[in-house]
Amino acid sequence: QVQLVESGGGLVQAGDSLRLSCAASGRTFSIRSMGWFRQAPGKERDFVAYISWSASTTHYADSVKGRFTASRDNAKNTVYLQMNSLKPEDTAVYYCAATPRYYSSSNYYSSSWYDYWGQGTQVTVSS
Repeated sequence: QVQLVESGGGLVQAGDSLRLSCAASGRTFSIRSMGWFRQAPGKERDFVAYISWSASTTHYADSVKGRFTASRDNAKNTVYLQMNSLKPEDTAVYYCAATPRYYSSSNYYSSSWYDYWGQGTQVTVSS
């Protein structure tokens, strides 16, 4: 099993930055892919970013491309989501997810592809 704990959310103003963290524990050696998703009230959970465990591959949703950056720290078993130039439409609960599956171009953006999920962290961006 893998446990994921997100942190770093909060209330910020439009244009500000936040860095989310996702700390993994347990069978971390089994993780091959990680993703960030977000869910706004009354909406579905949407893909935000993908990062391979080696950090060699990243992908982003069009809505965050150029503003968000995913990265990881091997020593800390932690992945990060640096969010710059935040907009009110970025307001959501952000979740990190992990899976033992290697990168798949047709699956990395699908929430059902991931096996482990964190509890989520709230990000609120005021205008």
